[in-house]
Amino acid sequence: MLADLDGRLSVERLADHLSALADATLEAVLRHVWSGFARKHRADPQFSVVAYGKLGGKELGYASDLDLIFLFDDPHADAAEIYALFARRISNWLTTRTSSGTLFEIDLRLRPNGNAGLLVSERGAFERYQLNEDGHGAWTSEHQALTRARFCAGDPQLGARFEALRHQVLARPRERQKVRDDVLAMRARMHEGHPNRTHLFDVKHDHGGMVDIEFIVQYLVLAHSHAHRELLGNLGNIALLRIAGELGLIDPTLARAVGDAYRHYRRLQHGLRMNAAQEESAPARIAPERVRDEAQCVRDLWGAVFGVA
Repeated sequence: MLADLDGRLSVERLADHLSALADATLEAVLRHVWSGFARKHRADPQFSVVAYGKLGGKELGYASDLDLIFLFDDPHADAAEIYALFARRISNWLTTRTSSGTLFEIDLRLRPNGNAGLLVSERGAFERYQLNEDGHGAWTSEHQALTRARFCAGDPQLGARFEALRHQVLARPRERQKVRDDVLAMRARMHEGHPNRTHLFDVKHDHGGMVDIEFIVQYLVLAHSHAHRELLGNLGNIALLRIAGELGLIDPTLARAVGDAYRHYRRLQHGLRMNAAQEESAPARIAPERVRDEAQCVRDLWGAVFGVA
């Protein structure tokens, strides 16, 4: 944090450090909880933590919560019950409030079937769900989330299986019009869920802000990865915008401008989090004239990609 305040860290470098710290914390908690776990049935758990969202894209900021899912791949007859209990212990360790605060707030709603789903997913069932092999699989919105997902702790072989599945799912040919319509519908729902009745600009949720940029990138990945495997890398939104520009999928000058806007928004968000000790859920709002040019660049790219204002 001191290096950040001193201006010695770029936004990307800061996010790398914060994300690496979260990864290391998750690995340490996983190992510590398993070492004292009463129902431990093997030396090492066949269990992995997968990060989505900001941690998944290595774009973690101050006060960010962790979007996580838990996977296991274990033939033991009681594996589902054992790993569900294990996952609850991990969650408790991460979120228990102490005199020094909490390690992290976590969000588990991105697991299959959301809050109605199991706390942990068996690897094979998760694969079938993502591949929609039984006709009741993941929605476009869940594949949007998968664009910013990665293995971050636990069994490395299971982690490698997840990464291979991610590539397989994202590289599938898709009907571009359906992806466009689904992404626009999801964006509309998100906008309705975060109304802004002030005169200030919400850096994250208002049109021209961070969520618009993230949705543009997610659409480009889902619509074009089958032909352009360069988009499958979990490289962060700024790098993926640059790659999309180099591939000719979007205007490269506009891609750079929107990447710069995203970097600027994140820097503003970091500053607000530090200065006001804001939690992740608190809106980051500023005078609109401070980001007029950035917001317009984002709106221009939104219109170019989706054909709507």
